[in-house]
Amino acid sequence: MRQRTSRSRRSRALASAAAAALVSLAVPACSAGAETSRAATDTARAPGDAPAPVTPPGATPAAPPSTPASAYPLSTAPSTVPAVRAHRAARGPGWKPAPAARVVVAPADSAALSDEAKLLAGELKLGYAEAAEPGPGDVQLALGAKGSGPPESYTLTVRDGRVRIAGPDEAGVFYGTRTLKQEIRGAGSAPEGTVEDAPAKPQRGLNLDIARKNFTPAWIEDRLREMADLKLNQLGLHFSDDQAFRIQSDSHPEIVSTPHLTKAQVRGITALAARLHITVVPEIDSPGHLGAVLRAHPGLQLRDAQGRAVKGAVDIANPASARLVDELLREYLPLFPAGAWHLGADEYQALVVRDPQASFPKLAAAARARYGPTARVQDLATGWLGDRAAVVRPSGKALKAWNDGFFKGGIATAAPDIQAEYWTGKEIGARPPLEYLSAGRKVVNLNDEYLYYVLGQPNQFTYPTGRRIYEEWTPRVLRGTAAVPAGYDAQILGARLAVWCDLAGAQTQDQVAAGIRLPLAALSQKVWDARAPQAPWTAFKALADRLG
Repeated sequence: MRQRTSRSRRSRALASAAAAALVSLAVPACSAGAETSRAATDTARAPGDAPAPVTPPGATPAAPPSTPASAYPLSTAPSTVPAVRAHRAARGPGWKPAPAARVVVAPADSAALSDEAKLLAGELKLGYAEAAEPGPGDVQLALGAKGSGPPESYTLTVRDGRVRIAGPDEAGVFYGTRTLKQEIRGAGSAPEGTVEDAPAKPQRGLNLDIARKNFTPAWIEDRLREMADLKLNQLGLHFSDDQAFRIQSDSHPEIVSTPHLTKAQVRGITALAARLHITVVPEIDSPGHLGAVLRAHPGLQLRDAQGRAVKGAVDIANPASARLVDELLREYLPLFPAGAWHLGADEYQALVVRDPQASFPKLAAAARARYGPTARVQDLATGWLGDRAAVVRPSGKALKAWNDGFFKGGIATAAPDIQAEYWTGKEIGARPPLEYLSAGRKVVNLNDEYLYYVLGQPNQFTYPTGRRIYEEWTPRVLRGTAAVPAGYDAQILGARLAVWCDLAGAQTQDQVAAGIRLPLAALSQKVWDARAPQAPWTAFKALADRLG
């Protein structure tokens, strides 16, 4: 070791002071708007402002940082999709993965967060450990007290060479890991400072028609991973329609199409979805869209006054129709353990004619028998929806139905706990969004003007674009291009992009995945943050391309 004389110590002190002065001159000044109060307190003290810390006897002296914090410019918000809601800037080197770094959870949190921690560790090529305190370079995941923030929120702090992600629930912590993953993927490091983030809407996702077109389990699982990185949390599976019935059934194997998902494959999909904090929402659409079921049970098919069969529609005056559908509902309820169920109810063909009572006298008679002499066919359809809801409701799942399955002016009314999934105002019986909202009903946005990806583009549908969603659409734009008043915003629970496979051969699986990538990214931005996007579309697209 070199000898240190008093003269050499004085020379080194003068040199250090001169170097510090040069560094401070090199740091560009920050605007007043960029300097938040938190950032100001994080700025390093100048030499002489405070005495140097004293190391207690016997303790190992902390290694000084190679560069003082004051040498770094004030950090900027990370670039992610969706963009983070708030970032408190600070000065410092930020964080990047290092060979010895780990993802750490405290033993008390390991049962809740080990899946999230191990997933992130694998993605960033880090170790995993349970430890009460993080070490140098570690990423710590932690659960905060319940109610310490809104659901699915998180705080991500980069400071002192470490990262801490905390939230009031597991989903929030998970979304914090998605932000960190995108930071590393896009920039190689996470900026110094604190992200505080939470979604604007509780339901955010994708609806997938697997009835008209078969999608492989691997393809569906890839979409789940893509959705998770975008902080989307709901996958609707429409698996029964006129063309096919696509999930194995033990109670009615005669209705199942080839190919289809086995129950084991469905369990694999729902298990992955649960780990990624995505709710899988199954849909057995009824009393319409049941053509695949009717091929095996033609005696249940609805016929008009002339005896003509009505495509896809079951006879809701026939108790056997209800028994069959209820048997399917009860069979599939345990297969989908997450907390929502879609009852369908759209486009029942008995109600899209000018005079349902005259065209379907048997249904009209059944309606009068159940609800009284002034009842109409729509009351019988509303009763059908209510009966199916009664089968599912004891499971505790949230109930959903398409908006054109709700009718006004009848004797029977749909239960208030059924969410209206608003897709159109064009069908007979469909009403403007305000009629649902003013009645107090909660609504989910699947606006067919912006959010319908219909294979082959039939019936004047055009493929949605990410740019149009990003620049024009908001969750309050439920029908067409006009937004409902802001006072109803809380009743709009969120939105999903919907893939419908009317012309199933028009695109391959890979083409569908490519076609929905940017629309999904744009949707994620608009349901996560209610404010107008800060970045222009070109910058957003470039970021989505880079992160993808």
